[in-house]
Amino acid sequence: MKIFTAGQIRNWDAYTIANEPITSLQLMERAATACTNWLLEQRFTQQHIHIFCGKGNNGGDGLAIARLLLIQAVPVTVYIFETGKKGSNDFQRNLELLHNHTTDIHFLQSTDAFPTLQQNDVVIDALLGTGLDRPLEGLLADLVQHISNSPATVIAIDLPTGMFTDKSCKEAVCMRADHTLSFEVYKQCLLVAENAEYCGNVHLLAIGLHPAYYETTLAAQQLMDAAIIRSIYKKRKAAAHKGNFGHALLLAGSYGKTGAAILSAKACLRSGVGLLTMHTPTCGIIPLQTAVPEAMVETDANEKYLSNTPADLLRYAAIGIGPGIDLHEETANALMLLLQQAHQPMVLDADALNLLSIKKELSALLHTDCILTPHPKEFERLFGKTANDFERIEKAQEKATELNCVIVVKGHHTFIACPDGTAWFNSTGNAGMATAGSGDVLTGILTGLLAQGYNTTEAAILGVYLHGLAGDFAAAELSQEAMTAGDLTRYLGKAFLQLSLTNR
Repeated sequence: MKIFTAGQIRNWDAYTIANEPITSLQLMERAATACTNWLLEQRFTQQHIHIFCGKGNNGGDGLAIARLLLIQAVPVTVYIFETGKKGSNDFQRNLELLHNHTTDIHFLQSTDAFPTLQQNDVVIDALLGTGLDRPLEGLLADLVQHISNSPATVIAIDLPTGMFTDKSCKEAVCMRADHTLSFEVYKQCLLVAENAEYCGNVHLLAIGLHPAYYETTLAAQQLMDAAIIRSIYKKRKAAAHKGNFGHALLLAGSYGKTGAAILSAKACLRSGVGLLTMHTPTCGIIPLQTAVPEAMVETDANEKYLSNTPADLLRYAAIGIGPGIDLHEETANALMLLLQQAHQPMVLDADALNLLSIKKELSALLHTDCILTPHPKEFERLFGKTANDFERIEKAQEKATELNCVIVVKGHHTFIACPDGTAWFNSTGNAGMATAGSGDVLTGILTGLLAQGYNTTEAAILGVYLHGLAGDFAAAELSQEAMTAGDLTRYLGKAFLQLSLTNR
């Protein structure tokens, strides 16, 4: 699914109006009808509904929703934030229509007029939509804070008031919504972690915007969906053998961190790789051979940490390095040798990334088939601090192009930046995956997919999606709280089964 900017959304509205053709008032009615139907389906209409409207088109949506609910005999009170200026044409027309159904309309001109909101109340936030161009201030900021601090359930139309579509609202006043009803496609602001507490649960509603605009308009970012995953996923041929699915090498583990190697190894094998060799310190051979009998183990010369690389790197179709390897000087030298000698697709995670941040010169050795998988703190160590999620995303895209590699920034809606300038947000996963070892599992999955012949972009998209989908299955059966990283590997088979069933 394409992710459009605020400007592209406005252009899509205009394109629909011009090419369907349809009036802007009729398009507003479609949006209001979709929101009203959602409110009815979710049974929010059994409670008293307070609709707060601005004087722009978002407010017009709110007025139309109020009218449609009143027709359904739902109790509604409408509040209009008074700016002293006349509203948009469509706002004014909907206000005229609303007067035919109710007189319970209040104009807010001071804090004294703010209503007391109860726990059983439902608030519809139709104050501002995607047109915000500066942070909230004055009476409007006071109103947003009043609503946000109330015990009422808040449902935002299009976007929570105070949220920018394409930039951070981290230091600004923003409505805290329990639900956000947005239209047709996700906007970037609805996918970044820093806005999660303001958006609540996001629901996309179709309002019949013209499909030709979507099909012909380029988007710098996309959200992974089932169609994208189906286009990447390769089903196995009946006559295949293990040699068809690649030989992966994982360099992982150190004294006290062999568990990271085990988690990564199990995930790599569950990703479908044909063969797996683990390169680990001598102390890891018994735990690995016991816990992962399907993997071959080649031990390092050092007992407690990695100090060299395997002799014949050409044997391997893909390489992963980083889980639990620690930060010894000899390990840094081994990483340098690996980057100099190996030209296969490669995944660098965890301590491999930390070594890159310590030894800045190693970044020059990265080649075009590398995937870097930092979490936000590792990203900061590698590329410097950023003030907010939007800056981090922008920097990830810059660095992916500069280093000519794929960068996977792990987290809420994991972000994938590709060297060609394209970028992806993940649509699977949950907070239960915020647990030690989840990244080690992802490293194993990505390495296994690369070994099977997926290119770095395909492996990153498919691997991150499967990783999150396995997490969703695990959470559904175990709860988010009780999940461990090992559960992700155990539910990976169920994730693959879903792909197989939907790819027929």
